[in-house]
Amino acid sequence: MGIIRRQFVQTSLTSVAGVALAGKTFAFSKTSRILGANETINVAVVGLKSQGLSHINAYKTIPNVNIVALCDVDSFYLEKTRNNLLSENIRPKIYTDLRKLYEDKDIDAVSIVTPNHWHALATVWACQAGKHVCVEKPVSHNIWEGRKMVEAARKYNRLVQADLDSRSSLTHEAAFDYMHKEMGKILLVRIVNYKRRKSIGKLIGPGTIPSTLDYNLWTGPGAMKPLLRESLHYDWHWQWAAGNSEIGNNGPHQLDICRWGLRKQNLPKTVFSFGGRYGYQDDGETPNTHVAWYDYDGIPVIYDSSGLGENPETDNMDGITVYTATGKKVKHPYTGNANCSIAFVCEHGYIYETTLFDNDGKKVRDFEKQGIGGPQVNFINALRTGKMDDLKTDIEQGHLSTSLCHMGNISYQVGELHPVEELIAKIKDNKYLHQVYQDMVEHLQKHGVNLAKEQVIIGKQLTMDSKTERFTGQHSLIANLFIKDTYREPFIIPDQI
Repeated sequence: MGIIRRQFVQTSLTSVAGVALAGKTFAFSKTSRILGANETINVAVVGLKSQGLSHINAYKTIPNVNIVALCDVDSFYLEKTRNNLLSENIRPKIYTDLRKLYEDKDIDAVSIVTPNHWHALATVWACQAGKHVCVEKPVSHNIWEGRKMVEAARKYNRLVQADLDSRSSLTHEAAFDYMHKEMGKILLVRIVNYKRRKSIGKLIGPGTIPSTLDYNLWTGPGAMKPLLRESLHYDWHWQWAAGNSEIGNNGPHQLDICRWGLRKQNLPKTVFSFGGRYGYQDDGETPNTHVAWYDYDGIPVIYDSSGLGENPETDNMDGITVYTATGKKVKHPYTGNANCSIAFVCEHGYIYETTLFDNDGKKVRDFEKQGIGGPQVNFINALRTGKMDDLKTDIEQGHLSTSLCHMGNISYQVGELHPVEELIAKIKDNKYLHQVYQDMVEHLQKHGVNLAKEQVIIGKQLTMDSKTERFTGQHSLIANLFIKDTYREPFIIPDQI
């Protein structure tokens, strides 16, 4: 029997509620379930391109986990994925509408691997239907949605995990323990997210929607508009209606490590960002060069992303530059198809990823590699214990880390184009930020981009009230318009969960 139908053993009180969901009613126990180590758990995966396949491949390796259903609004990927699983003697049901999937009482848990604008609603509906959830990063499309996801998880007693991979690494925990005990004051957190992002092209008129795809369901909560890019799939990351820029694509991983390492359970007090889309003209709306600065209770955090290669002749990316407490400039080279890195710079050295360096950039030690097998393994283990504390990244942790991404984007979105001299005047007294700016200028110059001629979007400096999760003070009126999206019937998250 599946997890949804089993008797909850932690309490003798069973509470059954009916929830209306887009015209449907679900009856389910509002309490969590506990499973034995050998109990079978039935999972479904919603969204079947590359990241969805990574969830499927993870679940296939976990004993006593059955992949019983697949869902995708594009029948091409739905049929392709099912046929591949049939060849392995895995026989999932298929759905194009996740609402139909959620009616399936055999399903215990779902992985949500849709475009970003669907993450929150799909999670809320899953909780209401009695399913536990593993949701991809960024967990939400805006700050308001993330809080509603937390509320849904708590109200319906569901385990909801944010798919932030690094939390499965015990190596990071060992490094952070050492940092707080031995390395003195934390001076700076330096994050880079360098991954090659080529032009998505520029259309003269609306693009062509794949014949295999239900565009109404794909659009879901968003406004129904013509396709304004050449490729519907993946390139939505670089348009605001469905995506959250690079800071919301790969950035959640590094910003989560940042908050984890700093041991913060609140949002930063201040955010400021700048950047632009350089090197090509296309239908992308989000920056391919973006710097976001946060004041985290007096600790500066700088996030820096670039979609242009190390130089125009290669798709290899730049390495991360670390400025140590003694002012030494240390370059850690590019090592793979992306450079998504983080460094905690302290008085007595710095930690780059999970390696300790001294202030001269000399490696001192590697922290022992250890982990728990990845986020899906952790998710299934927590379902078996029934304990929220066993989730390495409960939805509230995922919401807080994702909110840093949203804050960086909002500062940028309410910003304006200015001559670069105005940016220099604004940041000249911020030593760390000015260093990153100079590195950015040097990088863009290699691509023939002269910021003195191109100009730059200078975001507004915004102040966040972590308790209300809203901006306060100067520029808050316009910034708070970005806290929540406008939604389309019937794809609406209620104000009261």
